[in-house]
Amino acid sequence: MDPRALRLMVVTSATLGPAHGHRGVVTAALDGGATAVQLRAPELGERGLLRLAEDLALLCRSRGVLFIVNDRLDVAVGSGADGVHLGQSDPLAGSRDRLGPDRILGVSVSDSEQARTAESMGADYLGVTVWATPTKPEAIGCGPGGLREICEAVSIPVVGIGGIDRHNLSLVFDAGASGIAVISAVAGASDPTAAARDLRMLIDQRKA
Repeated sequence: MDPRALRLMVVTSATLGPAHGHRGVVTAALDGGATAVQLRAPELGERGLLRLAEDLALLCRSRGVLFIVNDRLDVAVGSGADGVHLGQSDPLAGSRDRLGPDRILGVSVSDSEQARTAESMGADYLGVTVWATPTKPEAIGCGPGGLREICEAVSIPVVGIGGIDRHNLSLVFDAGASGIAVISAVAGASDPTAAARDLRMLIDQRKA
């Protein structure tokens, strides 16, 4: 896949900041220049999640932005999303076959061994927690050094997530990541559109 599509991934939240609701976060992210959106809505039941994913898949497609569903491969396929992002607790075996060749498989990893395994099982990109964050307290950050080791261990794009904002994103790219994924930095901002636009500008300046 084109790593440029992963430069700025905004992960949704229904409770942070003024853009309440997943659709509000996505709309702000798209207006601000996000290159990818990930729907993370563990609070929703299956029917509500599928309905929302279908709506957001159409919205993102109309803007030419990658749309990924967190954890739920069945919802990703059923909604017409571009792909799914799975964690280590999710069943990876067979996921590539279930998705088919045209959808994207992202996998969260925390070390180079997990990274190589995910790549061998058909992952298109990896997500790596760089710093601890209140929005996902169970995830342990590996720091820029750990991120660098993972980036050097695989040939597929790596996206840093966890505690990333305008002040430290350069450390993530310095470590070799293709992009960043953020929750609080956009969904929790007083002006999420402006926050996304600011991050996109900084990333584009760096990649120019």
